[in-house]
Amino acid sequence: MSESPAVSFHKSVSAETGTVVVLTDETLTFGAETGGLGIADLVRKAAGIAEYKGKALAVLDLLAPAGLSFDRLVVVGLGAAEELVEGDWSRLGGTILGTLRKGEQATLLAERPDGTPISGDQLADIGLGAVLRAYSFDRYKSGRNNKDSKEGKNGDNGKASKGAVKLDIVAGESSKAKKAWVARSAIAEGAILARELVNEPANVLGPVEFADKAAELAALGVTIETLTEKQMKKLGMRALLGVAQGSVRPPRLVAMHWNGSKSKDSKDGKDKPVAFVGKGVVFDTGGISIKPAGGMEDMKGDMGGAAAVVGLMHALASRKAKANVVGIIGLVENMPDGNAQRPGDIVEAASGVTIEIINTDAEGRLVLADALWYAQKTYEPKVIVDLATLTGAIMVALGNDHAGMFANDDALATALSKAGEVTGEKVWRMPLGAAYDKMIESKFADIKNTGGRYGGSITAAQFLKRFVDDGVAWAHLDIAGTAMGSPQSEINRSWASGWGVRILDRLVADNYEG
Repeated sequence: MSESPAVSFHKSVSAETGTVVVLTDETLTFGAETGGLGIADLVRKAAGIAEYKGKALAVLDLLAPAGLSFDRLVVVGLGAAEELVEGDWSRLGGTILGTLRKGEQATLLAERPDGTPISGDQLADIGLGAVLRAYSFDRYKSGRNNKDSKEGKNGDNGKASKGAVKLDIVAGESSKAKKAWVARSAIAEGAILARELVNEPANVLGPVEFADKAAELAALGVTIETLTEKQMKKLGMRALLGVAQGSVRPPRLVAMHWNGSKSKDSKDGKDKPVAFVGKGVVFDTGGISIKPAGGMEDMKGDMGGAAAVVGLMHALASRKAKANVVGIIGLVENMPDGNAQRPGDIVEAASGVTIEIINTDAEGRLVLADALWYAQKTYEPKVIVDLATLTGAIMVALGNDHAGMFANDDALATALSKAGEVTGEKVWRMPLGAAYDKMIESKFADIKNTGGRYGGSITAAQFLKRFVDDGVAWAHLDIAGTAMGSPQSEINRSWASGWGVRILDRLVADNYEG
């Protein structure tokens, strides 16, 4: 794994050498302190030659600027001040980090040209964006100094290491930024952990190894329970086990419980947890209904939902979230062995619902069916959100920009939409309804595991809804288009995006902490 930048916040700092980063707008003006550097005429002359307009996130890079003592002057545009929104600050941090070279020391003079102070939260978001942008997955590249990462020693975000960028952020609200940074650095660590898990090859990260990684959260105060194949058989989890039976690698189900709530009052379910459930298919061949060879290597990322849940639990525990949260992940490998599940088989889920297997490549919903049941049986959550790289159909509908959201509760759907807008991990609500239920009716069992070609993401959600108890607010996020192979952005240059950690952390912070 790449080295995380060392981000620090200061009230003032001498920027006589190294790289200095300044902010401007579409009028090419600067804040009062920045203007004191005497750079305005130089920047405007260079901007005229380069046709630089100070548009949002546009960069003007001046090497060995004449008449100045520092080595580089990097000018980053903010665009129109009135158009800035919350998510722009992390994008700004990612853009700044993207201009810096390995081992470079840079000072950001964080001033808005219009004189409005940049808040502590906004400054911390700049740091968050920088840390996320710096991540790359290169531990298997030969000829690089990757010894520590191959041994699993991934380093600590925000701490300097050899070759790491050092970014000093200078602003009036630096003391508030330092406080906000505690939470932002925890979120960055969680998102990077999720990326690491998705990027790992399946020969390294099987169900048992994944469960072991999740169990490391115990060091942060998370209570861990890991169910073996034998224990799941006793509980009747035949839907999950049916997927796993074609692999020589045994399945696992991991429950992670962070109880940071201070509430002692059990009335109205105030101390009932929020539950997050993730699909963890460490590799998906499709089983007997085998996938085409082209692109099958990407199916190492079919555990993106489980990775997001582990990353989220890391973030919540690291920042000591004042909430009662449970993370459940079902971990299996879907292989076409002689013992594999067949189309036409009928299995009984732990809830008692019988399922006819029409397509063994519609396996994630079978894993989630038993994981959802276990979450409700064991923890009685008031809210459940599940995440899964579930269907290609959601990519046909929404591409890679939005995850598909299905919900039985309008308030939860609204809260998720809001959290997605501010973090940039956006969701789009999709329909549920009785008409789609008819598409998964079975001739031989209570339900079948696919409704055919049309409305595939919707019928998958309808399937999952059968395993959610009445009165429980539930949302399903289909992240097939956003967790892996999604377009790169200012804050991500990795194949695995870590999608889900930031939106769900924000959901918890805004709605369930107190």
